Formats: sequence, structure tokens, C-alpha cells
Amino acid sequence: MGKSGTNRARSPKRRGGASHPAGAEAAAVLFTCIGRRVSLLGAFRRAARRLRRTVRFYGTDTNPLSPALQLCDEAFLVRPTSHARYVSQLLSIVRRQGVQLLVPTIDLDLRLLARHRRRFEACGCRVLVSDPEVIDLCQDKRQTHDFFRRNGFDCPLTQSVDSALKAERRGKLTWPCFLKPWDGHAGKNSVVVHDRQELRFYAKRVPNVICQELIEGAEYTCDVYVDFAKRVRCVVPRQRLEVRWGEVSKGRVVKDARIMAEVARLAERLEAGPGVITLQLFLTKRNAIKFIEVNPRFGGGVPLSIKAGADFPKWILQELAGKRPRIGFDVFQDGLTMLRYDAEVWRNGSDLKGTKV
Repeated sequence: MGKSGTNRARSPKRRGGASHPAGAEAAAVLFTCIGRRVSLLGAFRRAARRLRRTVRFYGTDTNPLSPALQLCDEAFLVRPTSHARYVSQLLSIVRRQGVQLLVPTIDLDLRLLARHRRRFEACGCRVLVSDPEVIDLCQDKRQTHDFFRRNGFDCPLTQSVDSALKAERRGKLTWPCFLKPWDGHAGKNSVVVHDRQELRFYAKRVPNVICQELIEGAEYTCDVYVDFAKRVRCVVPRQRLEVRWGEVSKGRVVKDARIMAEVARLAERLEAGPGVITLQLFLTKRNAIKFIEVNPRFGGGVPLSIKAGADFPKWILQELAGKRPRIGFDVFQDGLTMLRYDAEVWRNGSDLKGTKV
């Protein structure tokens, strides 16, 4: 994975679209698959106000009933990420609206955006996405495991079901084990198995299944800010106190210097970014750090880190304007706790936003 941070740090020249250059007073930001990211959208709006910048915020989704979509300045209904026209629809929005920054929010379109990044850059739009090979490595948990081991980062043993069954016959498999898809996301189709019978049963039902050593301890998600020059600038560890539907519903910031240093070392070795990426790990009862996953995008619990003082939206908007934000590696508040609850977005039926592209 070659690094070319100098080239990435330059603002691309606009070749079309009636909009302002990145350093001008106004700007346009597009969130893809925005779904329920109400808090993230709000954080960007507040950052723009603090910077006294005029920023238009756009969103895409396949469903007009997306809560965050309804709160955007303008909403666009697009095809699913698997559709052949998906990228061309995004490019059409970028050109027409003069979008200068594209922010993916979930895993589904990361590969596409990474592989077509230069097409967006040719329109004057920066994409907060890692290189294609980084995306592939992160989204294939077999490759992620190999990367951890190859670079000296501790992680759970990960193997195929056949290898696990052979190890069990030799008495070398420790129960319980954890099954999940090697290409899964949001905790879908993950299951704990306690014996050979359960392993064989669920292995037939979990798609693209791998078998992983079950780790006990405190689970953390770490938000990492990687600037536009691909430098790791800030790491915020969040302990996952409670998870709902694969996303943290209760969490607490823990300013652990050892975790922060190890996460920064891994992120630098991975050469992910720019933008915010999330690394998941366990801190075991024996105080060992065991990495389990990397998600090269904003995590669902990132509002906690932002509220604690790691103002990722502000830093991103400053860099988009060609400025160098002052960022402290440990600038955030320790011990802040987030307790999430559901809220409502109200619209009359005729007031629903959503322009078909």
C-alpha cells in the first residue's frame, strides 16, 4: 500500500458545476446512505456555525422515510448501492449541486466510492474514503486477521469452520466460539456457539462463515481522525456499555494512553483515511489489547467522541477550506457517558423531502 499523502492533501481543481471553490465562504457536503445519522448531520451543522461558514448539507437514501434525509437541506432518492447507476447518480448530484465533500456513512458503498474516487475528484469533490486495497482488507475479516498478525497486533484466532472442527477433534479448540460472516457488518448473523453440535448447526446458516476465538473483557470502539495528509491526529477510545442492533446505545469515553498509542500505531500501519475510521478491540482481564475489526468510516457512536471534544466535523470543514486545524491528540474529555434514546422527526405527508435522481 503506497502512501501519497502529498497529492491527496491538494484540493482538486473543479471542472464543472456552479459552485464555490473549497476556500470560499460557501460549501456543499453530501452524505450517502444517510439513514439515521441525525446526530452526525447535526454535529456538522454546529461546526459550520462555529466556523461562520455557509454550508449546504445534502443527503442520499433509497427511502424517503429516512429520518436524517428529511433534515438535510436537500434530499435525493437514489438506487441501491448495488445498482449499476448508483455512482453515476452520485456524480450527477455532485455536479449539479457543486458538492465539494462526499461523506459515506455505512459500509455498503465504500468499495465503489474508493474505486471511483478520481471521478469525483475530477468534479472538484473530495471523498472521505480510504484506498481500495484498505477497504478490501477491512471488509474481509480474514484479511483483517492476517494483517493484524503480520504486523504484530494481538487479535483473536480466526479460522474456517473446517479448521475449527479439526482442532476440536485434536482437543485444541476452546469453547465457546464466535461465528460471523467474513464480509458481515453491524453484527448481523453473528452467533456464539458452545459445542461441536452448535458449531455444525450454525455453520450451515451463517453466510460466508468464519470461526473466531471468543474474547472476554471490556469492548472498545476507537474513533481515529486521519487528516487530509493521511496523518493520525487524534484517537478517542469509547467503551461499549450496551449495544442495540449492532450499534452502541450506551458508551463511555476512556482516556487510556496505552490503547490510544496502540490504535494510532495500527492506523498508521494500515494507511487508512482521510477522515474518521473506527477500530474495535477488547481489553481483556489480563490487560491485553486484542483487535477485532476496522471500519474505515464514521462509527455509529461517533457523536460521543464529538461531544467529548474531538470535533471531527469542525476539523474536516477547516481542512476542506484549506486551513490547518489545531488538533490535540488527547484533546477530548475523559469519562463522558452517552445514554441514547429514540427521538422523532415530524413531517406532513406532502412535506416529505426526496428528489429522485
